[in-house]
Amino acid sequence: MTNSSSVAPQNFRLPVALITSLFFLWGLSYGLLDVLNKHFQEVLQISKQESSYLQLAYFGAYFIMALPAGRFMNRWGYKRGVLMGLLLFAVGSLLFFPAAAVVSFPFFLFALFVLASGLAFLETAANPFITVLGDPRSSAFRLNLAQSFNGVGSFIGPVIGGAVLFSGATSGTELGRLQYVYLLIALVVILLAMLISRTSMPEPGGNGLAAVHDFRSLFRQPSFTAAVVAQFFYVAAQVGVAAFFINYCTESDFANSENAAYLLSVALVLFTVGRFIGTAVLRSFDAARLLTLYAIINVLLCAGVMFLESSFGAFALLAIFFFESIMFPTIFALGIAGAGAQTKLASSVIVMSIVGGALVPLIMGWVADNYGTALAYGIPMCCFLTVAGYGILAKRLSR
Repeated sequence: MTNSSSVAPQNFRLPVALITSLFFLWGLSYGLLDVLNKHFQEVLQISKQESSYLQLAYFGAYFIMALPAGRFMNRWGYKRGVLMGLLLFAVGSLLFFPAAAVVSFPFFLFALFVLASGLAFLETAANPFITVLGDPRSSAFRLNLAQSFNGVGSFIGPVIGGAVLFSGATSGTELGRLQYVYLLIALVVILLAMLISRTSMPEPGGNGLAAVHDFRSLFRQPSFTAAVVAQFFYVAAQVGVAAFFINYCTESDFANSENAAYLLSVALVLFTVGRFIGTAVLRSFDAARLLTLYAIINVLLCAGVMFLESSFGAFALLAIFFFESIMFPTIFALGIAGAGAQTKLASSVIVMSIVGGALVPLIMGWVADNYGTALAYGIPMCCFLTVAGYGILAKRLSR
């Protein structure tokens, strides 16, 4: 890949607008995922640990598909990679229709895996694309700005889920509502793919898609290796915090399932607001230091969730979303900085680290089933502590 020089911004306005819409769509998909946990617990009569298989299928797809996605784009180009991602996204959404018809949880897991495989393509492409379009010193700012629209989609997801899935959802027949939600998503995705296919898409770095596939030299970079570890634990924390949010609110008698879904949407509004505020702060504040500060605050808030009662713990849980808002894009930008010709490969590996979101919720589900949901939040507390350590290390390495 070429250096950080970029083409005049006006040449990228339509492509950047279309890429931003991708951030919104996978945010919407993720927002619905956290509602599905509680919905399937009630409708399919499964345990909390079993419902966490949704996160395993979703984020496991990221782990499996991220590197193939990077290689696909190295050979066929950015635009075809995006179109492949949208195709898989649409197919996975359409598979929810037969899955709901036969009331099969394994079928839902398969549909979610296909859908998330498409998202792995989209995220592997979109994140590095945004970072290279401008001054590398402001790459964290640009990525946070684009990811802000991901947050908008994330809080709309639970609103839709609460209104559609928890309004008297008591039997398998209620899964019919789920069919039409994902059918509509599939139609939107197909329309977006048609629009992108007709739009001229500039390739980041000209013809620099021939990335160097040298894992050994890539992992010799301490800043990159540390970012992979930090991203694993951050995504583990983020997914775990959201996956059992509705369970925590209902078990503490703070809200019923439907209202807890709406409250999850409020939490994701805070996440989005935090993303916009954090983006503004990053223009004048060091990214590694802000990351450290926010991670330490979330360690304290997780302790509050574990040991404070009822509304106090719920408010602490809400606040976590605000302070985790800048973590993913900031770790991502710090991790790929200086990767040069290996930026595509570095991006794929960091996206693969999202597998933390597949594995850790399984542990949280087991703790929640056996010791209560509140104590399960000790696991994301440890994850945020690791992120704080990375922020300190990243600041030292930047010197």
